[in-house]
Amino acid sequence: MRLGLHYWNYSTPADPARIAPTLAETARVAEQAGFDSFTAMDHYFQMQTPTSEADEPMLEGYTTLGYVAALTERMKLGLLVTGVMYRQPGLLAKIVTTLDVLSGGRARLGLGASWYEREQHGLGVPVVSVTERFERLEETLQICRQMWSEDNGPYDGRHYQLAETLCVPAPLTRPHPPIMIGGGGEKKTLLLVARYADACNLFGSSPEDVANKLDVLRAHCADVGRDYAAITKTVLAMLPPLADPKAFLGQAEQFARLGVTELQVMPDRDPVEFAQRVGQQVVPQLASIG
Repeated sequence: MRLGLHYWNYSTPADPARIAPTLAETARVAEQAGFDSFTAMDHYFQMQTPTSEADEPMLEGYTTLGYVAALTERMKLGLLVTGVMYRQPGLLAKIVTTLDVLSGGRARLGLGASWYEREQHGLGVPVVSVTERFERLEETLQICRQMWSEDNGPYDGRHYQLAETLCVPAPLTRPHPPIMIGGGGEKKTLLLVARYADACNLFGSSPEDVANKLDVLRAHCADVGRDYAAITKTVLAMLPPLADPKAFLGQAEQFARLGVTELQVMPDRDPVEFAQRVGQQVVPQLASIG
């Protein structure tokens, strides 16, 4: 079982001048501690939740990953996940390619149907129906795959038209940076995973919920003729690893029995302290799971 650090909060420490050095130190500590991946959110306003407000600090995701890439050597880098409405697909493919080339082949494309309407209205991002978001998500997947292939020709979709899909240099990762689709929607999201993705990312609300989602994915794979085993299964852990490390490891074992090979965890305290303690109390034990 591999572990990823999902850096979702820039409010600790409170001083904005400390955001960059704290992010840098967290990334360095995480890599030294054995984390396999480092992800950030693709938001421009912080999410409104019982524990966070929209006006808390938030950084643009791919700029953040470029900064982290320069400070690390091994961890895979991606957004969990890119909002499909925030960037034109051809430019998104180029952005991820740039990250892959500059990081030495460590980028992956996490992609999902964007949902946070407050930041979209606030910043002038088009707000469309759920149906259209998923149509655009599928076209974006097709465009990225074409951009990362030998086909430099046009793409003519319902929502996007590209005269040519030239992408030079090509990504270092072959055949292309892994494509991860986030979300557990059973009719649309998991069907797109079966058709296009190298990996899925599910909310780890419980092993039972994840098992149900994977059963749906397995059925979609059978329907479209896709090898279910070829899709990497990852989970965003909802159980804080430091609140009860024994319970977290027990749940990790349950996820592993379902075929999950990576868990992403979110700091619930100072992120440097979080990375250090997870590295000491959790990472060594996870190595024997799965």
